[in-house]
Amino acid sequence: MNKRIKRIIFGAALFAIAIILPEEPNLLKLGVFVAAYGVVGYKVIWKAVRGIINGQMLDENFLMSVASMGAFFVGEYHEAVAVMLFYQVGEAFEEYAVGKSRRSITQLMKIRPDSANLKTEDGLVEIRPSKIKVGDVIVIRPGEKVPLDGIVIEGSSALDTAALTGESLPREVSVGDEILSGCVNLNGLLEVKVTKRFGESTVNKILDLVENAANKKAATENFITRFAVVYTPIVVACALLLAIVPPIIIDGALWSDWIYRALNFLVVSCPCALVISVPLSFFGGIGGASRAGVLVKGSNYLEAMAKTEYVVMDKTGTLTEGVFRVEKIIACEGFREAELIEWAAKAEYYSNHPIALSLREEYGKNVEESQIGDVKEYAGEGLVADVMNHQVACGNVRLMKRITSYEGEFPALVGGTQVYIAVDGKYAGCIMLADRIKEDAVKAVAQLKAAGIKTVMLTGDSEEAGRKVADIMGIDKVHTGLLPQDKVVLVEELLAKKSPKGKLVFVGDGINDAPVLARADIGVAMGALGSDAAIEAADMVIMNDEPSKLCRMIQVSKKTMRIVYQNIIFALGVKIGVMVLSALGITGLWAAVFADVGVAVLAIINALRCLK
Repeated sequence: MNKRIKRIIFGAALFAIAIILPEEPNLLKLGVFVAAYGVVGYKVIWKAVRGIINGQMLDENFLMSVASMGAFFVGEYHEAVAVMLFYQVGEAFEEYAVGKSRRSITQLMKIRPDSANLKTEDGLVEIRPSKIKVGDVIVIRPGEKVPLDGIVIEGSSALDTAALTGESLPREVSVGDEILSGCVNLNGLLEVKVTKRFGESTVNKILDLVENAANKKAATENFITRFAVVYTPIVVACALLLAIVPPIIIDGALWSDWIYRALNFLVVSCPCALVISVPLSFFGGIGGASRAGVLVKGSNYLEAMAKTEYVVMDKTGTLTEGVFRVEKIIACEGFREAELIEWAAKAEYYSNHPIALSLREEYGKNVEESQIGDVKEYAGEGLVADVMNHQVACGNVRLMKRITSYEGEFPALVGGTQVYIAVDGKYAGCIMLADRIKEDAVKAVAQLKAAGIKTVMLTGDSEEAGRKVADIMGIDKVHTGLLPQDKVVLVEELLAKKSPKGKLVFVGDGINDAPVLARADIGVAMGALGSDAAIEAADMVIMNDEPSKLCRMIQVSKKTMRIVYQNIIFALGVKIGVMVLSALGITGLWAAVFADVGVAVLAIINALRCLK
């Protein structure tokens, strides 16, 4: 039991004793009321005094102090104590609600590892993860957290990835698999070669995103903050006028009566229900999203998501699995199929693109780095590499026309991707690969269309490959054969077409998507397979690469905004009504306490629904 609850219980007991004491002797009854008031109200008064000293006097502490002391002044002792008592009850509810909301996010802090087992010549040494360098080998025992990103070089196990992705199903890993920090090793002993320093690791980036999310406020939050700054001085001035003017201009008016009305007016006017519940609603929405495996970098993006009009998506790695399989090899005269795979695998040796990985996997042999010389990349076209003293070009038709004088027809696989090969300026043939569409992506597009959201796909792939994927998934519009700068131009066009209040969401995973992610109203990156650049540029990160989480986020955003508007309308409606009744002398401090503390408690309880 914390100190606040103890103080409330003790103060309530004194308040009850004061009420049941006989009216005479009056000083004893007054003394117990003052004691009860001191127990429950001293912190509020002290905060009000500090606010006055610091030049920030017009806050809820000042309003509550003036109102309750004024009630003592006009002889309403029980109401003076009740105001403070119920205010403290409201503060306790707020403390609980904020704590619950914060815990839903700070549970992520548990994924931060405290130590790592570094493998050395003298055995295992337990040190802080921040001291481990790229290339070091660490050992992860069963039950331990993965401290740093790396690649498994020995052992196999199942990893609990729930803290990162929200998925309860363990992920099997073995030699050659990449693992991310923040997961929990469930059963096997793993030796892992570190690929990223602790500061660049997945777990550290996630925690940075969460900790900085509160710095980016939604427009509604900013409005409420500005509203409270203007609103509070106005209502204090109105209360002063209410206390002073009527007794002067109305014959027979009692100063005590109008001061009492002004005090009621002050208590009701406190904007704490709005100031507390609106940020808490957004905080709860961000917490609920993080538990579902989506990281939101600020409440402004959560608010904007509710107005989604267009969803623009990359293809490879976003809608498809990004795992290509060689379907067909067409070799020109003078070249063999096995030769084409060898040239391609060696030319793409330094690339981490999914197509390059598939080509090397198809080749199936180790590539000696000494066989590869200079590599020159052509953005959106491919690359040219020196391989065993031959110039080997791998890429699309544009690259072939740049490198070769071939005038024949370039073959294409409908619904697939082609890698054309040229050796020493001569067109050598084509390797055709196909990518699998994510089952979850089909569901995501169907859900978006059902919600009335327009879907667009942007891809650097061929017309045939892009069109086939778009047709299977039911995407409204598709643009193919795009360079990174082309995607930005198309997004600019769509931004001009949308309604003034509508928002455009772009979903991507590659480094070439980073400019578009930054330009869109809301950029969403795939966190498991996505590049670091894409994750840095994005406003939201889907940790398990499931596109359907986008629909979930739109639902979370709309629910959060509904709760925010409910709280604003409810709080303002009740307060304005009771303020008018207080000014007319129809209601007393009890109604004022409900209109302030009661409304705040109800608004806070309503805001907690955002966590679910």
